[in-house]
Amino acid sequence: MKIGSFDLEKDGTFIIAELSANHNGSLENALNSIKAAKEIGANAIKLQTYTPDTLTLDCRKDDFMIDGGTLWDGETLYELYNKAYTPWEWHKELFNYARSLGIDIFSSPFDKTAVDFLEEFNPSAYKIASLEITDHELVRYTASKGKPILISTGIATIDEIKDAVDICRDAGNNDIILLKCTSSYPAPLEDANLKTIPNLAETFDVISGFSDHTLGSIAPIVAVALGAKVIEKHFILDKEIGGADAKFSMDKNDFARMINDIRNAEKLLGKVDYSMTESKKQSRRFSRSLYISKDIKKGELFTDENIRSVRPGHGIHPKYLNSVLGKVANDDLEFGQALKFKDIH
Repeated sequence: MKIGSFDLEKDGTFIIAELSANHNGSLENALNSIKAAKEIGANAIKLQTYTPDTLTLDCRKDDFMIDGGTLWDGETLYELYNKAYTPWEWHKELFNYARSLGIDIFSSPFDKTAVDFLEEFNPSAYKIASLEITDHELVRYTASKGKPILISTGIATIDEIKDAVDICRDAGNNDIILLKCTSSYPAPLEDANLKTIPNLAETFDVISGFSDHTLGSIAPIVAVALGAKVIEKHFILDKEIGGADAKFSMDKNDFARMINDIRNAEKLLGKVDYSMTESKKQSRRFSRSLYISKDIKKGELFTDENIRSVRPGHGIHPKYLNSVLGKVANDDLEFGQALKFKDIH
């Protein structure tokens, strides 16, 4: 599967810088964030495409008030989304700018009108946000566009995940990426349960990844070690910009370090390899082998007093020690001499 030109099987981990609300209402911040994401090596910048009216009602009844220990307690849903959304009139410039820099760009649509709007820009993929996984019509309509579809699973039961996957496949779309996600902002490490990442891939026969809301970079790095092919994390140019998502977002310097650490983790993972590399061959010189530990005269028996398994590795392999013991020396052999098969009668 590819997202744009990036092959998820061959090109490593696809790293998404989630812009979300981190422009804080400034187009200049949004453009500078795209440039910074490209500079530090992110593979894509991701937007969120909604308006407060496509997500909720402008209502102050208790149901619409945010509470429960979040960063946004005391606000209405409408007030939060009105501050956080990315104006639709920016999208054309953002898409064009990202493409001019050579960084991929796509978005999370939050209703059908957003999908139709985004289709104008032919995005390389779509992302279904965690809270939208239960919106079957949105999942179905988005999947029907035939582009890779990333789905965060943060609030979903396993049956709801299965429903979303089945809907995509029924729509003829098998390019599905399920992202392990914890829908807390920020998310506690103990709630990450990253072992779910390989289980998602195995259970649903999809590519799996990680949409991260923890603080720091240890969780994404562990996720990659567990097989995540996609990492998504909230990205902000500088936390001084402020905004709804700033507190749990990663700034440019920290995001750059995370990318570097992920790329190093990929090198560490490498591949299953038992071949004898040049470095292994060189190191084997210092492994154990059989050496003469006491002068031996021609015709003498080899014993555990006159031959030993020691370093370095220029003599016979230590596995032959027991078969050599009790045999006869072909020649005089000196202390410190590597034992060779020609020396054995």
